Amino acid sequence: MTSTAPPDLLAVAARWANPDGWPVPLRFDAPQRWYARLDADDAHEVWVLSWLPGQATDLHDHGGSAGAFLVVAGVLTEETVSGGRLRPHRLAAGAGRRFGVRHVHQVTNRGDEPAVSVHVYRPALTRMTRYHLVAGRLRVAEVARAGVAW
Repeated sequence: MTSTAPPDLLAVAARWANPDGWPVPLRFDAPQRWYARLDADDAHEVWVLSWLPGQATDLHDHGGSAGAFLVVAGVLTEETVSGGRLRPHRLAAGAGRRFGVRHVHQVTNRGDEPAVSVHVYRPALTRMTRYHLVAGRLRVAEVARAGVAW
């Protein structure tokens, strides 16, 4: 009996790193981060996000989806909660990160140049929970649902 292992989500992100293969043109939006879904199938979905300097996500999870993201251009800072504090990790173009279903993070463009990243989720995102970090503990701020919030 043979079984097919699920694809490495960071490798999938790397396959989508070239904007020439995207079904939508890359955009930058000053009021908020721009994003577009590039692909979806039974195994995963792929999104591209653009980040102007200062743009960021809230502290959030991925609603039970595992994932990965790859910085295609620029520099992003991912912060994760450890020991009740946010711990930053700088990711320059070409660097990426895999994460499991319980991963909570926020991502920010702290640089002076625009950034672009490709994100892959398995299964497709249906919800994301946003959090506040209060006295070293995560507190739910909102549960956002696909088709409503994005």
